[in-house]
Amino acid sequence: QVQLVESGGGLVQAGGSLRLSCVASGRMFGIGSMGWYRQAPGKQRELVASITSRGDSNYADFVKGRFTISRDNAKNTVYLQMDSLKPEDTAVYYCNANIKRTTSVEIKYWGQGTQVTVSS
Repeated sequence: QVQLVESGGGLVQAGGSLRLSCVASGRMFGIGSMGWYRQAPGKQRELVASITSRGDSNYADFVKGRFTISRDNAKNTVYLQMDSLKPEDTAVYYCNANIKRTTSVEIKYWGQGTQVTVSS
């Protein structure tokens, strides 16, 4: 019964900032890599950023220098700090996490998504 819940989405003006949060809850032995994806209308879901359990991060080219991913392992939470937002960043943002349910089973879970809308 693992659940990921995102929060922090909303409407912002171009050039503004937004901070997304995603909390994992439920029975789990641990959490591996976590990440953020986004999906705009008519487009495929794409990776925005990911972060390992040790804190090593990876970013899509279109957000490098603008977005920062981080995590708090004690709180089972991953964050996405979004700065210098552009209208083209408008999308539903989804959190994902590789959850270790047991010592031998790891499953990727997804949040329900949070809408980010950037106005011009």
